[in-house]
Amino acid sequence: MTLRLPLPDGSTRAYAPRTEPLALSPAGPLTSRTVFSAAHVVADPYADTSPDSPAAVDWDATLAFRHHLWSHGLGVAEAMDTAQRGMGLDWAGAAELIRRSAAEARAVGGRIACGVGTDQITGGTLPEIRAAYEEQLAVAEESGAQAVLMASRALAAAATGPEDYLDLYGHLLRQAGEPVVLHWLGPMFDPALDGYWGSADLDAATETFLDLVGAHPDKVDGIKISLLDARREVELRRRLPEGVRCYTGDDFHYPELIAGDEQGFSHALLGVFDPLGPLAAEAVRILDTGDVAGFRKTLDPTVALSRHLFRAPTRFYKTGVVFLAWLAGHQEHFTMVGGLQSARSLPHLARAYELADGLGLFPDPARAESRMRSLLTVYGVPQ
Repeated sequence: MTLRLPLPDGSTRAYAPRTEPLALSPAGPLTSRTVFSAAHVVADPYADTSPDSPAAVDWDATLAFRHHLWSHGLGVAEAMDTAQRGMGLDWAGAAELIRRSAAEARAVGGRIACGVGTDQITGGTLPEIRAAYEEQLAVAEESGAQAVLMASRALAAAATGPEDYLDLYGHLLRQAGEPVVLHWLGPMFDPALDGYWGSADLDAATETFLDLVGAHPDKVDGIKISLLDARREVELRRRLPEGVRCYTGDDFHYPELIAGDEQGFSHALLGVFDPLGPLAAEAVRILDTGDVAGFRKTLDPTVALSRHLFRAPTRFYKTGVVFLAWLAGHQEHFTMVGGLQSARSLPHLARAYELADGLGLFPDPARAESRMRSLLTVYGVPQ
């Protein structure tokens, strides 16, 4: 059996799906790297909602996916960009997600870190932005989860220079109960964050960021860099204070950054490790043995899929992530909060299917083929 997959030029071509998946079994914790998968949320497909309605979440399916990630030894980065923060998931939904996921993590001994931002407000003064951060930080800490201080659209709009960032973040770090992860999300993921840290010049922004970390090394567990610039990440991680980790958020260069060099390596907090979870965990287990070549041999072939999912406009990568979760059987529908399932074209989704199938990511290739065929039929692609 073959599928006729649509191409961007309007034509179609035949594709023969694979018949056997990779054999990837759940296993224990990873040892050489700390690895988080930023996980997506599963929408309630029966909810009578519109794109601007509060998010309606299928909690059972959403939490089941977190257990899937924990079972493979991965940590869960909760309520992050991958969970559609600011793109369908409002703060009320994110707070509930944090509380529920943190409780599940405690029950199974899973590692969890949760996003803390300011998305309960759309603007405001610097004191109002600080109060919004404090509210979210309290929810994360009361839930027993590690906090990830995410970039704030409101702060990007209100700050007049680097000093505003250093003052506000310094206040938050001083009051944090446990060391946090600082997240620098680039404008390719969210255009509203252009000029973060007080400058559109990335060299100047980097200096401000490092000044902040250097002033509070005991309160910073690590930094998460999502700039899709491997050179900049390597240079930045070499300048971190002793004991402060670098978590790569680079969905284009993650194998080389995690493998590292003679001067160090990156840990990982990646959205692409949502669909790649079991395979990524298997690769890191190979790295745990010291086999860098085996790690690269396992993980390097996944980069083509990741680059496809995260192609511009990068912020819509979540659509491909949820699409692959549906094909893999982690949810029974291809519906997203905010209606974001419409954010990528059919040719884009078809290529994502082809690349993921080629990697053996689908536990049941026949089910994935059947679901892909049903989507093609809905779109009127002759088979």
